[in-house]
Amino acid sequence: MKITIIGGHGKIALLASAQLAQRGDTVTSIIRNPDHVEDVSATGATALVLDVESATAAEMADAFAGSEAIIWSAGAGGGSPDRTYAVDRDAAIRAMNAAELAGAKRFIMVSFLTASTEYLVPLDDPFYPYMAAKIAADEHLRGSGLDYTILGPGVLTLEEATGTLNPTPDPAAKNPTSRANTALAIVAALDEPSSIGKTINFADGDTPVAQVLAAQ
Repeated sequence: MKITIIGGHGKIALLASAQLAQRGDTVTSIIRNPDHVEDVSATGATALVLDVESATAAEMADAFAGSEAIIWSAGAGGGSPDRTYAVDRDAAIRAMNAAELAGAKRFIMVSFLTASTEYLVPLDDPFYPYMAAKIAADEHLRGSGLDYTILGPGVLTLEEATGTLNPTPDPAAKNPTSRANTALAIVAALDEPSSIGKTINFADGDTPVAQVLAAQ
């Protein structure tokens, strides 16, 4: 499968691209900083330098040409609310539109466990811009014509992969979730047709990743 990962230098993306390349998929990882090309190349992926914050949908579509699946694993990483909206909402939505233009039907969105208006914090909370941006992006994806899967991990950690998840985490709890397990969930989603059209929330747990993705 030919796959494009957006946000290719992120910890989850680097892990996922290594897993995908190792099993024989052709992976292009889009990054903003040319200094990160070497890190991406070390995973077996091909690095493509493109600033998705400023790229148009047409430019992204050109970058996606020939891809069968797009993985969004990018983020502004905090900072100003304006940049958070620009990347986590606006660029993500342009990427979805670009995927449709490019004919890449499969779209995996890395979101987070409580990306829902049900849990939205007050407007004056510093976390509000990120939550609002991700909620808006997820909603746009649900309304698109793409074969999407939205992955909602809990609080991300740097723990090693266990290969097992909890598919019913309590949204009120902290729910540690390793980035390595999240990368495994990305790969499993690509392999599992029944995950299409689903929002799959999870944390670290005891159920095999593939089983969690298949059971939704």
